[in-house]
Amino acid sequence: MKLKQLEYLEAVVETGSINEAAKRLYLTQPSLSSAIKDLEEEMGITILDRSNAGVSLTADGREFMAYARQILDQVNLLDDRYKNSAPQHQSFAVSAQHYAFVVNAFVELLKEVNSPSYKFTLRETETENIFNDLRSFKSELGILYTNGFNRRIIKKLLSENGLTFTPLFVVQPHVFLSRYNPLADRKQVSLAELADLPYLSFEQGDDNSFYFSEEVQSTIPHKKEIKVSDRATIFNLMVGLNGYTISSGIISSKLNDDKIVAIPLDLDDPITLGVACHQHARLSHLAKRYLQLLKNHIRGYGFKIIGED
Repeated sequence: MKLKQLEYLEAVVETGSINEAAKRLYLTQPSLSSAIKDLEEEMGITILDRSNAGVSLTADGREFMAYARQILDQVNLLDDRYKNSAPQHQSFAVSAQHYAFVVNAFVELLKEVNSPSYKFTLRETETENIFNDLRSFKSELGILYTNGFNRRIIKKLLSENGLTFTPLFVVQPHVFLSRYNPLADRKQVSLAELADLPYLSFEQGDDNSFYFSEEVQSTIPHKKEIKVSDRATIFNLMVGLNGYTISSGIISSKLNDDKIVAIPLDLDDPITLGVACHQHARLSHLAKRYLQLLKNHIRGYGFKIIGED
């Protein structure tokens, strides 16, 4: 096994195409294919599934790539330490459902980075994409929730994609709505009291499964329903249309409009927010620091981190 073969494989995984990877590496497509096949033969496993639509990692390939990434990361650290005079290029990526506390911790992490060169990625995305990003190593961490309704399906998908899930905290559902909404001064609201208001939820793409919904009670029909793709839009519709959505209850005062409030929902359906990652991955120091900042932010809102006294 040669280091170059691992670098070639990384490029193929990142592009999803041997042809595109060959262009990036300034190689011919046959020579790159041959190098990957030689690696597979030497390791005694099939690393890539090849089809007309492109390539993807097999189950063995995902495990192999987790170890390969650790080797490549160590080589990059050696290069930065002994071959380059400039500080190392830093990179980190996280994929998440639409939560303000995810963004807040991301901002705090970037403020700590002391490097003239970095590549950070925050993907607020559809639930299914979180699994895809972690499986293909586009992201180190994924942030999502489970509850009594979706837990069995989410657990199954985690297992099928070679991922683990670590719970962070448990919270009762909250309603997000405009500060000017007639219900904004209530200490608690019920679903019945919300029935005439526009219900706002995040769209989940072509596979719009109820189990992928970011909002609890996703199977309940609504007289008025609006689907959106980003948090800025959902907040604007809360104010402009007196709409509402259901979420964790954490609203970042630093990053979000103070026109939005969170009110406990009269519903016994606890939400467990947690972190998913590849089961064979060793988290980078940036991923570990991000998790610490995430926990700090959650504690700041009075929530207890699971596993801590």
